[in-house]
Amino acid sequence: MSGFVSHMETALAEARAAAARGEVPVGAVVVAPDGRIVAAAGNRTRELSDPTAHAEVLALRAACAAAGSDRLPDHHLYVTLEPCPMCAAAISFARIARLYYGAEDPKSGGVAHGARVFAHPQCHHAPEVYDGIGAAEASALLTGFFRDRRA
Repeated sequence: MSGFVSHMETALAEARAAAARGEVPVGAVVVAPDGRIVAAAGNRTRELSDPTAHAEVLALRAACAAAGSDRLPDHHLYVTLEPCPMCAAAISFARIARLYYGAEDPKSGGVAHGARVFAHPQCHHAPEVYDGIGAAEASALLTGFFRDRRA
């Protein structure tokens, strides 16, 4: 990947902001083909009383609205945590070209774990997937968040 520029730090900033709001610290960023960030979001499920207000879904909604389209071909999505099955399906429906994610999610993931949405024959589009980008910091954010909740 010559000339690769990661946007995971922006996703991590969104995750930190989500944690500061009392949300599970997950952040997502949609990047246009020219490398511009077109949308960024953190989890807002509690704030919006909306179980679908995951960072990925919010970022995809904003990017689609900006593009005036329900599809984002050639766009890339950076997420701090392996997307759940719901978010993986939304990523597929949006036709995201590449998915970069940080921490794996053996309990609730839908890409490499659990449902493995992109591997199903019913999946209309599977992005290229790159995992482990910023995984250490993303994992630390999540571990710290849940440790503090249990204290």
